[in-house]
Amino acid sequence: MKEIKEKNDKDLAAFLTEKREEVRVFRFGTAGSKVRDVRAQRKTRRMIARVLTEMNARKA
Repeated sequence: MKEIKEKNDKDLAAFLTEKREEVRVFRFGTAGSKVRDVRAQRKTRRMIARVLTEMNARKA
């Protein structure tokens, strides 16, 4: 959580884009095969939520 608060707005936007791409790749990459880490998608989605929360808090 500290790492999110230390980043500036531009870095947060880039980080958000990167994490959303990870979720997309995970969803379509696992369609035909078994997943090793089934919690990876959940962790990534939670990280996206944390980033969005921080970005909205900065706007307010």
